[in-house]
Amino acid sequence: MDAIFARLQGTDDFSNIFEDKSEKILILGVGNYLMGDEGVGVHLVHRMGEMDLPDYLDVLDGGTGGFFLMSVFDEYGAVIFVDATMDGREGGTLSLIKPRFAADFPKALSVHDVGLKDMVEAL
Repeated sequence: MDAIFARLQGTDDFSNIFEDKSEKILILGVGNYLMGDEGVGVHLVHRMGEMDLPDYLDVLDGGTGGFFLMSVFDEYGAVIFVDATMDGREGGTLSLIKPRFAADFPKALSVHDVGLKDMVEAL
């Protein structure tokens, strides 16, 4: 886990990540922190919570909340999920998956109670 966070060192300047800063953005860490790498999203948002983030950027520990998390989404212009995946890549590999539609999500992505695909379709 520390190797992943080491790669993110120096990323506390989020000023150029998004061009439109008029809407709030949520970085949602999901996973079970008791299960090692499975909790990477939760660990990441806890670390980010210690950073000096811009006002338009919020972080939230979503744990294994599944559909219960959807009530939070209406407050944000964008939600970024941080989670572990079983995609055949080496452990610790960072990947950006930008699906445009729920069908674009691999079935392996999960928010544990339900899949990310299910949550996107429900929006």
